[in-house]
Amino acid sequence: MSQAYNPKQIELEAQQYWAQNRCFNVTEDETKEKYYCLSMFPYPSGQLHMGHVRNYSIGDVLSRFMRMQGKNVLQPMGWDAFGLPAENAAMKHKVAPSKWTRENISYMREQLKRLGFGYDWEREIATCNSDYYRWEQWLFTRLFKKGIVYKKNAIVNWDPVDQTVLANEQVINGRGWRSDALVERKEIPQWFLKITDYAEELLQDIDQLDGWPEQVRTMQKNWIGRSEGAEIHFSVVDSDDIIKVFTTRPDTLMGVTYVAVAAEHPLCLKMAQNNEQLQAFINEAKVMSTAEADMETMEKKGMAIGLHAIHPITGEQLPVYTANFVLMGYGEGAVMSVPAHDQRDYEFAKKYDLAIKQVIAPADKQDATDVVIDQCAFTEKGVLLNSAQFDGLSSLEAMSAIPEALEKINKGNKRVQYRLRDWGVSRQRYWGTPIPIINCPECGSLPVPEEDLPVKLPEDVIITGEGSPIKRMPEFYQCQCPKCGADAERETDTFDTFMESSWYYARYCSPDNDSAMLDERANYWGPVDQYVGGIEHAILHLLYSRFFHKLMRDEGLVQGDEPFKNLLTQGMVLKDGAKMSKSKGNTIDPQGIIDQYGADTARLFMMYAAPPEQSLEWSDSGVEGQYKYLKRLWKTVMEHIALTQEKGGVSQLDITSLDKEAKKLRRKLHQTIRSVSDDIGRRHTFNTAIAKVRELFNMMEKMSATLEGSEQGLALKQDVLEHILLMLSPIVPHISHQLWHNLGHKQAIVDELWPVVDESALVADSVQYIVQVNGKLRDKLEVAADTDKQRIEQYALETAGAIRNIEGKTVRKIIVVPGKLVNIVAN
Repeated sequence: MSQAYNPKQIELEAQQYWAQNRCFNVTEDETKEKYYCLSMFPYPSGQLHMGHVRNYSIGDVLSRFMRMQGKNVLQPMGWDAFGLPAENAAMKHKVAPSKWTRENISYMREQLKRLGFGYDWEREIATCNSDYYRWEQWLFTRLFKKGIVYKKNAIVNWDPVDQTVLANEQVINGRGWRSDALVERKEIPQWFLKITDYAEELLQDIDQLDGWPEQVRTMQKNWIGRSEGAEIHFSVVDSDDIIKVFTTRPDTLMGVTYVAVAAEHPLCLKMAQNNEQLQAFINEAKVMSTAEADMETMEKKGMAIGLHAIHPITGEQLPVYTANFVLMGYGEGAVMSVPAHDQRDYEFAKKYDLAIKQVIAPADKQDATDVVIDQCAFTEKGVLLNSAQFDGLSSLEAMSAIPEALEKINKGNKRVQYRLRDWGVSRQRYWGTPIPIINCPECGSLPVPEEDLPVKLPEDVIITGEGSPIKRMPEFYQCQCPKCGADAERETDTFDTFMESSWYYARYCSPDNDSAMLDERANYWGPVDQYVGGIEHAILHLLYSRFFHKLMRDEGLVQGDEPFKNLLTQGMVLKDGAKMSKSKGNTIDPQGIIDQYGADTARLFMMYAAPPEQSLEWSDSGVEGQYKYLKRLWKTVMEHIALTQEKGGVSQLDITSLDKEAKKLRRKLHQTIRSVSDDIGRRHTFNTAIAKVRELFNMMEKMSATLEGSEQGLALKQDVLEHILLMLSPIVPHISHQLWHNLGHKQAIVDELWPVVDESALVADSVQYIVQVNGKLRDKLEVAADTDKQRIEQYALETAGAIRNIEGKTVRKIIVVPGKLVNIVAN
């Protein structure tokens, strides 16, 4: 082997060894503790970015470390291959999405292999393959029969350019996040999964997730958004219609001065039929942003729709307005407006000159004049006034009393509501899993029979941007009704791609099963012991995965309530303080780094530059520094090998014959093993682990001349170098693989166990004390480790530094901090 560090050659040979020996291909083994480490799989965009490198390096370090702990480690990889970007790319490059996607997968797979990630490639999946999405379709048909799937018309964000539904989070300033087109509010038929049936369980089970970051747990709780309150019914004057509202503040009911409904509310739409101004308002509302941040800051607009609601207790007639801050998709699409006690309602009432009636006063100031509401609403809880029979009740008491009174007159009741809405899974795009439903004019919507699954997506298509091509393919959508045999049409909507990413973790456990969605292997490997991915997936992906797991559990496919035991959310990779992105032109090509410095340098930089949860600032000089360190490591080991060969080999290490300085080095070695084991295995602070290994390396190098002067010194140096390679091998596996081999080991380092701490090495023969006089450092003192306190005090007084600084003074007190310092107090 060359004396020079040649990462390209070293890394290729290591990767060939791992592949030929199937080092990372695992099967179920009940004799070993299993460890399932999973990093969120990538979208096959065609090229890895530095965020991928960081994410997958973290997962690989943990997987290799746990393998060295003797565990049976599963680390798979696959591709989140469906989605709108492939269609956009297909139009741009004039190729079918299938061809573009699969070519990208091939290229990115090779990139991942070049980085040395220890994946079980025999378990690789791509969500665009029918042998994968077949089982998603199968489960959907089962859920349809159970009533968890349903279809209804829904108001959606419609992107007229991309011709698809957008989530609220994908609408930015009223425009589509990709097309930048003005988004419309449109009512179309949509398929839904009843995630709200699981809302309470999803909320309660968050308490099981003690291995998740608290921030993510809180985000999940807030998204589910459990609220206790009341449903209240407002009759409509001269009509049989009822406006239902949900409120978390039923104590303010007597202060309602108007009712506000969404622009898409049925009553608003009905009244707009003969009201051009109202119809114009509804049209304007269709293109407004419904993202929460935008809703908070936008101007409050509305208009009377020409109806009056009846207060359920007082009988007072209240004007009904439509307002742009009320959304049909939340609650009942209507709110009772209490401007005296809600700031949003207050601003609207001021703008449109509506009544403001105070019904809550501070608990310690029941005189309403003590609270001025001519500037803003009083939103705190307190004591009721101007509330008829409820006067004098506290807000807490009224929260129960008012719903109870409403229930007696059939005007409302107590209710728990969730912010969480049912999951709309329909997408009007082509490149996705076909929804396995047949629509018959006579029989309605029916699931595709199991024997006819999968419903395969035609892949030989041309993307024009004018809607989904399968909607223009009679050979795809024309079929017979499975019930009556009449002509029917296959559903042409496809699944939201969150469907595919919600259960892939389970399919990795049994990817070769062509007769079942999952088998008993899913229960051997599940739950995932460590999940690694970006914080941007903290809500939707993780929530949908948790929901999907519970659906599969209830079908008897998996055990346990939760899919991911521990979660690590890595920070972003920044350059010049900004997130790397193509639009900003600040990306770094990982392939260029690999070609110039090698994969180990890229991995080492990613693990050393920052703790995994924090953002990482890219630094060209930092990368160069890691490369120099690896060259130094290579040179040190190779020079040691040359010296030992020159001297005829390395003697067996005899720890009893080591001198004092050598024992210090060995103690440092085992302190490092203990600390690094904790840093990687428990704390996941890879940067501190690397720093501590470097400290050990530096200490060894400073002692090199002494160590190389004796047989036992050389043996100790060999021992230290071997342990350094073992501790670094999860992080820089290629150079560790080659140097381990060069040191004479026949078994590859990937098959070695993690080093064990020798507790006896941690026991010091002597202890160094700092000697202070009146708190200032004056000398140092080294004594036997078993020296008693009285002798330590005596030795401290006899040091030259102490003698100089207490001369002519009286010693008042001597303080001994065991193992650290002696402070002599004198005046």
